Amino acid sequence: MDALVIAGPTAVGKTALALDIAQRHDAEIINMDSAIVYQGMDIGTAKPSIEEQQAVIHHLVDIRRPDQAYSAADFTRDAEALVTDIRARGKLPIVVGGTMLYLHSWLNGLSELPSADESLRRQLQQAWEADPAALHQQLLMQDPIAGQRIHANDPQRIIRALEVIQLTGQPLSALQHQRKPTQHALGVVFVMPPSKEWLHARIAIRFEQMLQAGLLTEVKALLDQGFDPDSPALRSVGYRQAIQYLAGEINYDEMVVLGSQATRQLAKRQLTWIKKMAAGLTVDATLGTMEQRLMTENFAQLR
Repeated sequence: MDALVIAGPTAVGKTALALDIAQRHDAEIINMDSAIVYQGMDIGTAKPSIEEQQAVIHHLVDIRRPDQAYSAADFTRDAEALVTDIRARGKLPIVVGGTMLYLHSWLNGLSELPSADESLRRQLQQAWEADPAALHQQLLMQDPIAGQRIHANDPQRIIRALEVIQLTGQPLSALQHQRKPTQHALGVVFVMPPSKEWLHARIAIRFEQMLQAGLLTEVKALLDQGFDPDSPALRSVGYRQAIQYLAGEINYDEMVVLGSQATRQLAKRQLTWIKKMAAGLTVDATLGTMEQRLMTENFAQLR
């Protein structure tokens, strides 16, 4: 095994398990969360604390400004290089996070797709807002395979597919056949909630804790620095609802409800990804960290 991957939906305790194992096995942690890569976004992303980052070396944390893109292709490239480097230094790489697109792309490979074009993406976003059905119809005409696969109410994927077509002149569905899976042997552990109700309760409590810890102050500081509220980073769950509250679009109670609701929807998408992936070890999130660690160590045969 070249690397241990600890994945799962939001708020199940992945970070605590990864830190516990890392400190016992001379390991370094590679972040696999699409929001933790951003500078200045600490509270709302549940980013590892300064003390945790000092206790164990962390990679892919604070590597982008909130107005910069970071894609699955970027993660795949960076993770491949980091696992090779960490292993060459005789240490164990532990990859931890909940961005299942990153994990899926890393395991199965990505085609050589172009980087995001922010100007083109804004044009397509405006077209979507003006007439969503027409934009999906455009995709069906230009790439029928992708158009049938992508739901008509999924603007992010529709816009990306059309962006790729315009940048390359080729259908996204054709380019996606050109994949190169990782050559690393990955031991994948999923930390899973015992029930939907348990996870929803955890999500609600954690969002309240983030607000008490100063999430609104954090978001206001980002806006005061001039970052666009519609940038990819600030569209993250929790941040979007905080921005709506600060703009006077919703009241405080509505922000709390919508923030928790958006996080539950994120968790649902994460669980759907997990069901589609090849089997790994499943660890119950309600077990103690020591029990989880022993199960993980036995599964991965850590040295």
